[in-house]
Parts: sequence; structure tokens; C-alpha cells
Amino acid sequence: MRKLQLTIIAATLLSGCQTVDKALTAGTAPVSLSGPTASAIAGDMASRLAEQIGPAGTTRIRMENDSSEFATALEAALKGWGYTVIIDGNTAKDVQPVNLAYAIEGIDGQILARLTTPSIVLSRAYRPKAAGATPASPLSIMQRN
Repeated sequence: MRKLQLTIIAATLLSGCQTVDKALTAGTAPVSLSGPTASAIAGDMASRLAEQIGPAGTTRIRMENDSSEFATALEAALKGWGYTVIIDGNTAKDVQPVNLAYAIEGIDGQILARLTTPSIVLSRAYRPKAAGATPASPLSIMQRN
């Protein structure tokens, strides 16, 4: 458990050194997740993101077009919270969506999930289960200026 906590802290600190610009749209899911696991993680992370980025009625989210289990589950979870999710990248000139990138990585039998916008990074470790996943760490919230 100590090794996982150190890994999460290191990943969070290193992600703070990355440059974020308005073109942040990439998503990556190198770990293959089952549908129930992807849905459980995406549902939890979407609810935590909703607490941070503002009301669903006025906030649009732009994600990379990806057919992975996690991307599909995350899009569905965000829509469930009432957000408009833009996948194709086409928006009106007066619409400024929140660009959302994500990463899913396997570490010591657990899954580390990270959602990144230009202003905030959310990270949390999960224990995969046959019928979903349970949080294995507290939520890490890093705000950017």
C-alpha cells in the first residue's frame, strides 16, 4: 500500500510539471478494463469532476474520440450528470468547452485513473472487482492557475 501511495504522489507531482494548453484533448487507456470496472471508475471520477468544473447546464466537455471501454463509460457518466460531451471536436466559435484528457494505468494489481483539464487534475487508485471497482485511495485534486 505504501508503494502505491508513493507512486500516486509521484505521478501527481510529475503531472504538475507538464504543459497544458487549450489543445488538451488526448485520452489514453493502455489497461484493458471490463465493462463493469470501467463503468464504476468512470462513474466515480465523473461525479468528482462534476464537483470541480461547474454546472452541467452551462459547461460543455470535449473529449478525444476513442472507442475504449473507459472512454465510452466516461462519456456516458458525464452525460448522466447532464453535461454535453463533444467528441467530434466541432463547436461553434462562441462555445468554449472544457478539454478533458484521461489516463488509466495498472499498478500493482490496481488501476490508477486520472482526469485532466487545463485547470484541474483528479487522480484516484481503484481495486478492480468482478462486478466493478472500489476506491483504493483518497481522491487527489491538483488545481492549476
